[in-house]
Amino acid sequence: MTIVRLGYVAMSEELKNASPSQTMTFKQFQAIKDREAAINKLERIAVSNLENCLRLLRHSKANEIHFFRLSSRLIPLANHEELSDWKFMRTLKEPLQDIADFLQKNPMRVDFHPDHFVLLNTLKTDTLNNSVKTLAMHHALLKGMGIDPEHRCVLHVGGVYDDREKALEQFIHNWGLVSTRLQDMIILENDDTSFTLHDTLYLCEKLGIPLVFDYHHHLAHHEDINWQEQWERIVGTWEHCRLPVKMHISSPRSEKEFRAHAEYIDVEMFMDFLRGIKGSVPEIHCMIEAKKKDLALFKLAEDLKKIPDVEAMDGSSFLLK
Repeated sequence: MTIVRLGYVAMSEELKNASPSQTMTFKQFQAIKDREAAINKLERIAVSNLENCLRLLRHSKANEIHFFRLSSRLIPLANHEELSDWKFMRTLKEPLQDIADFLQKNPMRVDFHPDHFVLLNTLKTDTLNNSVKTLAMHHALLKGMGIDPEHRCVLHVGGVYDDREKALEQFIHNWGLVSTRLQDMIILENDDTSFTLHDTLYLCEKLGIPLVFDYHHHLAHHEDINWQEQWERIVGTWEHCRLPVKMHISSPRSEKEFRAHAEYIDVEMFMDFLRGIKGSVPEIHCMIEAKKKDLALFKLAEDLKKIPDVEAMDGSSFLLK
């Protein structure tokens, strides 16, 4: 038997006016003549984002959801080169502590998926430095929320740069330039256009990084569609991790737009995966990447309750018998 826990990404379709990703462009920042006033506005937005983040966590708790992805856009312009003197963590200490207090009383798995511009296999020094800076910000936010940063940030391998093998070796080279504390925070995901499960496993096994298996991405982009043969190796990358194995689930929008994410999850597609891994792990956490966010989770939970070999444990957890 395997326990299956569902999670959702960053935003709620059910809660209103609860965006944790309110932003401000640098152009808007520059338009405010008084720099101190502009920074104050940035800080108000960041505080509001964190307050909404706490609302989302409360919403998850109320619906018995134990797995949530934080928005990576909590702090607008956090790493902008023109704002290197902005000490935003001081201002955010209190709202971060509010989240820490909530999570201490209501433990749940919380993590990040930094944006696509975080590229660890880049050939450009500036891009690598900015990527490391962004990861350091995520690390600081996790610490501020009282969350152990270990294995809490999902990344893609990066760009192919016209030579996949060379790009993989560049990742290994650049990995050595990243501090151990940031290395420990990272988990890698196979993607739908550049690096297959086979490619990502190569890096994860070589560097000791847990692999987040994205089932939809694998169906869209693979060398060998038979992922079950690699499942034991995927699980093996989590051997020294204190968290259960994690995967991503989404469904194609259509046959024509196969890579695009649908609004909801196709329960039969999900069950194809679950039946393939049943009994291989005691527990697995499945992050739903669907346009309808929490509503997609609620619908999938209802759909799963109708399946004979699945038993509901609570609002988002199931026993695969």
